[in-house]
Amino acid sequence: MASAADRFARLSTPAKLLLILTLALLPIGFGLVWVAYDGIREANAALKTQSDEQSKVAAQAIESLIARNALALRIASNGRIDGPDPCGNVRRSLNIAPAIDQQFRLENEDGNQLCSVGDIGDTGLLAPIAPGDIQLRVAPSEDSLVVRVGVVGGMATTALTTQQMRAAAAAENRSIQGLSVGDGSREIALIAFDGSAPAGHKPSLTRWTIGNHRLYVDVEGRVPAITSFDTVIILLPVAMWFIAALMTWLMVHRLLIQPLRRLQRAVSRYEPGEPAAELPNKLGPATEIQELRDAFARAMTRVRDSEGEMAVALEGQRRLVREVHHRVKNNLQVIASLLNIHGRTAQSQAGRDAYGAIGRRVGALAIVHRNHYAEMEENRGISIRPLLSELAAELRSSAPESAKGLKIEIEAEALSTTQDVAVSVAFLVTEVVEFAMLHRPDEPVEISLRRTSDLTGRLTLASPVLVPEGEEDKEKQQFERIIGGLARQLRSNLERKLGRYAVELPAFPPR
Repeated sequence: MASAADRFARLSTPAKLLLILTLALLPIGFGLVWVAYDGIREANAALKTQSDEQSKVAAQAIESLIARNALALRIASNGRIDGPDPCGNVRRSLNIAPAIDQQFRLENEDGNQLCSVGDIGDTGLLAPIAPGDIQLRVAPSEDSLVVRVGVVGGMATTALTTQQMRAAAAAENRSIQGLSVGDGSREIALIAFDGSAPAGHKPSLTRWTIGNHRLYVDVEGRVPAITSFDTVIILLPVAMWFIAALMTWLMVHRLLIQPLRRLQRAVSRYEPGEPAAELPNKLGPATEIQELRDAFARAMTRVRDSEGEMAVALEGQRRLVREVHHRVKNNLQVIASLLNIHGRTAQSQAGRDAYGAIGRRVGALAIVHRNHYAEMEENRGISIRPLLSELAAELRSSAPESAKGLKIEIEAEALSTTQDVAVSVAFLVTEVVEFAMLHRPDEPVEISLRRTSDLTGRLTLASPVLVPEGEEDKEKQQFERIIGGLARQLRSNLERKLGRYAVELPAFPPR
């Protein structure tokens, strides 16, 4: 279920609408198709039943004609065959019976002809029959139906012509398209079967048995068939679903989706800082999309104005921060100058040394702020290499007379870091260089900076003053505590080797 919901959610809006309309309308369309087809089928079945009933009436009319002639001939002939002028007596009796054929032949019980009236044609060999029995057969010429009845003293035979039988059937049903009578051996075509049917109809052939199953009658009629128009009517609900689904898909795609996509592309092309967004003017007749375009335009205008205000505020903030760092740097330099002045007027050497040590640290902090002030425009932190160079020059200038010749050798790669790290690095270098000034001013101090990875660098300080010399005094112990504390501020372990200290410090990735 969740997978089907995910697949449905990934479909486009026109596809979703098409699927929803299909699920909602297609079952109704198929139901209406079935109802229409069933209605037409039932109507055609009713017409077929009606056509069968009409064909049955036609068959019954022929059977009635046969029965009427057979009964009249039996009544007229019964008991008169042995008398004088039997054919005359029978003819006079038949003359008073309406719609009875007046042509007949009388035979005795042995089948010998006694007399005849009219020409009933070739009847073929007929078997003798008992009184009260009846024999029906198609004449060998297949142009008449032979009727033989058994009477007292012999048999009477007559023939019904095709015209008589056709007229009897047509009197009951004039829509007959084909009609034939057969006895199983021969058949009389009363109305020829052509097998064709007008448009919208099809032939319907039915067979009825008559004369106690001695004969059969084939009747062909025309019944309506499902035409192309009926098929269109049947499939009209499905066609309506298809047209509705197609029109809905086209309307949604043309009136909604395409304008929204043009608007989306225009909004996506907009970059912050541009003067104005070029939104499409023609977005179809949907007023909601036009209002959405106008809302986007207003939102972009507000964003542009807000960005401008933010840029102005950011520039003011940047200037304020630069001004703060500039003032801090100036104040620190003023403090360093005051410490230097007071150091020169101090009465004791210890006082002058204390003023000098404090001044060097304040100067180191001022250098950090000055470099931070210079690097703020690029927002890449403080570059350590120029910081070390400037710090070395500051330390040499503020060194006591005994350490004026101290050499500070720097070998550093380009590496930038944060202000906090730069302060710790500046104090660490100041502590080592000052300790070397006071204890081994004739030996150089080597400062090395190497990048060890994209996010780290290694600062190495080398000087003979870092070589252990027996039992350490309190000054050396304090120096070691200060160095260890600065290393901890860098969140690194201080690596101590003979005459060399190293520490890892965080750095910005290279450009």
